[in-house]
Amino acid sequence: MPESDIIITIDKWNRETEGKVRKKRRSIKKEGMNMLPIRKILCPTDFSEPSFVGLKDANELADHFSAELILVHVVSPVHIYPSVQPGAGFNLARYLKEMVDASRRSLEKVVKDRTLPDLQVRIFVLQGSPADQIIGLAKSEEVDVIVTATHGWTGWRRFIFGSVAEKVVRFATCPVVTGPVP
Repeated sequence: MPESDIIITIDKWNRETEGKVRKKRRSIKKEGMNMLPIRKILCPTDFSEPSFVGLKDANELADHFSAELILVHVVSPVHIYPSVQPGAGFNLARYLKEMVDASRRSLEKVVKDRTLPDLQVRIFVLQGSPADQIIGLAKSEEVDVIVTATHGWTGWRRFIFGSVAEKVVRFATCPVVTGPVP
């Protein structure tokens, strides 16, 4: 990739930044990483409005690059605490199967209603920690970029619920595009 293909916009430009950019250019060339062409785009969704903003961005990228769009929803683990009352049973396997089936139907509806008709789209429903599953799928499918939205939570909400987008950005092995909630 020629150095002229890398465009960086920075508010404050200084010699330290310039050195880091040059070093990054060399490491990109050395490792053989090339962001273009984009052939596979992974877009996680939790069916919230912010995640649909990310899906809109992923749609546009997939259309522009004629890329495959991979949609994923992760069913989080259910934590069951033992009951002291007899007969208070809960069929966890049945519950998880229903969650996976409902998620698959919802993803199919999202594909029908919210993706461009000419896009090649695949869907995945996974179980486990959302960030770990998204990162694992990105590796196994060899995606070129992950497009995700953030909920924009701060303070106690972020502390309690964590940030899937932040974990994906920190640990993914491919570029991640995030967008704030409008």
